[in-house]
Amino acid sequence: MDITIHASFLPHDDPDAALAFYRDTLGFEVRNDVGYEGMRWITVGPAGQPGTNIVLHPPAADPGITEDERRTIAEMMAKGTYASIVLATSDVDGTFERLQASDAEVVQEPVDQPYGVRDCAFRDPAGNMVRIQQLKGQ
Repeated sequence: MDITIHASFLPHDDPDAALAFYRDTLGFEVRNDVGYEGMRWITVGPAGQPGTNIVLHPPAADPGITEDERRTIAEMMAKGTYASIVLATSDVDGTFERLQASDAEVVQEPVDQPYGVRDCAFRDPAGNMVRIQQLKGQ
């Protein structure tokens, strides 16, 4: 089988703030920016990896979600417990320093975890957890 991960989805509640974080702070390329009925879907991804994408989407856009579910999603996003992503870098400490110098919300400074990785964590503007791990062997 030849299967790859093409896209992951993270919610946003402010498309301009999400764009600033993923494009300007993390340095991702903007691959698509689509508006529809007052909502925006923004596709970003790391330079040099055109097949790997993160779609930043409005969480209320799914027509199958009830109003109660929309409220629950908004509450979980506000608490930072709704969505997360794990990224990897060859220099987690250097990446942490660059992100800390921005206005990104630090959740965890770089640390060697008992499960064998060195990582740090931030929250994006929508409250999504962004963990960044050191690539193995580097």
